[in-house]
Amino acid sequence: MKRTAIEECFRRLREANPHPKTELEYGSVFQLLVAVMLSAQSTDRSVNLATRRFFPNHGTPEGLLALGEEGLTEAIRTIGLYKTKGRNVIRTCELLLERHGGQVPDRREDLEALPGVGRKTANVVLNTAFRQPAMAVDTHIFRVSNRTGIAPGKTVLAVEQALLRRVPKDYLLDAHHWLILHGRYVCVARKPKCPQCPIADLCDYPDKTRLDAG
Repeated sequence: MKRTAIEECFRRLREANPHPKTELEYGSVFQLLVAVMLSAQSTDRSVNLATRRFFPNHGTPEGLLALGEEGLTEAIRTIGLYKTKGRNVIRTCELLLERHGGQVPDRREDLEALPGVGRKTANVVLNTAFRQPAMAVDTHIFRVSNRTGIAPGKTVLAVEQALLRRVPKDYLLDAHHWLILHGRYVCVARKPKCPQCPIADLCDYPDKTRLDAG
């Protein structure tokens, strides 16, 4: 996709949703970090249902340590990999208090040094909480970037780097949210909703679904 078309894509996405936000529920940067850590291989809806059980009374590093690994694990047992995630979250709370005064750091190196925090999780926190031009590429964004031609790449890192190069600067801070929502609700995996897609005429995908395709 040519750069002029990419710019028009994001212009339309912004026009339709001027202030995109994550669908994860959180009330602080720390809670965002925990929610994103829990969201790996899980839906935002299932994470929100779990965090509602403990964020109100244990939504700080100190609060989660008081709840303990056993209590946290019980609260999140409805989501995938809950034992590993519970252990990582508790250890992260300890390290945040030991190294950062209980605050979530705003540097990638510090974030990725926390247990269970990989590049994608760090990118979400850097972009959403600290408004840095970071691009977290999940399965939705990987699919949309390749299918539309906005930022083709064979690996997650290649797509991330291509997006950072190709997305116009004026749209970069919110591009992650627009792309993930587009992939989640319009450019879905099996039958993309091309007739309802606001950027279908700009998209490079050769096998667009027709209105009679359902």
